[in-house]
Amino acid sequence: MIEFANINKSFHGKQVLKDVSGSFIQGKCNLLIGASGTGKSVLLKCLVGLIQPDSGRVLYDGRDFTNADSNLKQEIRREIGMLFQGGALFDSKNVEENVMFPLDLLTNMPKDEKLDRVNYCLKRVGLENTNKLMPSEISGGMKKRVGIARAIVMNSKYLFCDEPNSGLDPQTSILIDNLIKDITLEYNITTVVVTHDMNSVMEIGEHIIFVHKGEKVWEGSKADILQTDNKPLQDFLFASRLVRELRANN
Repeated sequence: MIEFANINKSFHGKQVLKDVSGSFIQGKCNLLIGASGTGKSVLLKCLVGLIQPDSGRVLYDGRDFTNADSNLKQEIRREIGMLFQGGALFDSKNVEENVMFPLDLLTNMPKDEKLDRVNYCLKRVGLENTNKLMPSEISGGMKKRVGIARAIVMNSKYLFCDEPNSGLDPQTSILIDNLIKDITLEYNITTVVVTHDMNSVMEIGEHIIFVHKGEKVWEGSKADILQTDNKPLQDFLFASRLVRELRANN
């Protein structure tokens, strides 16, 4: 479980996060949703240590990440996998080298063991025998799957996905959603997906936090979300024709 309490963050005198608290549950697809510019990406960066909050705490299974010493921070960072928006692959490295990068950086594993682990992860995301392909030779959906393989190669306990369906067609988006959900269940990890894609919310949103103007204003499940009377959340949700139709049928 990931818990965060009273997170505040300002930039140049403008408060972006305002006393945000919540938790993400192990073995669940936890979604962090909100419109662009509402603070959800800043919260994500605070959670993974890319940004230091002005105040508040982030705990990984009870371990205080925000105020940890360098050894504990390193220990927790080894347990975090990150799927960046767009995949963020190294253009000069092939698929195998991209997936192996965290192992090269953070472990002393022998080369043959690292290769076994890379091959296992590529097979898990349906990309066997793509090792020597370059990023320029694969599709956008394949890049996202390579990114997922890289995110889980360290046996991650926590998986963060930043807009995993950005730039993908609807069919490929569903494939990526299902892959994230399957991996979450299979490895019983704590998965956090930052998105404004309502299709993802309705497909895999087991536990959802909605951020509006830097504040957490709603928390619940996809079963609850269609019945909400929270005005900012309603405005966000029902901008989607799919969600309007789902609500009308419930």
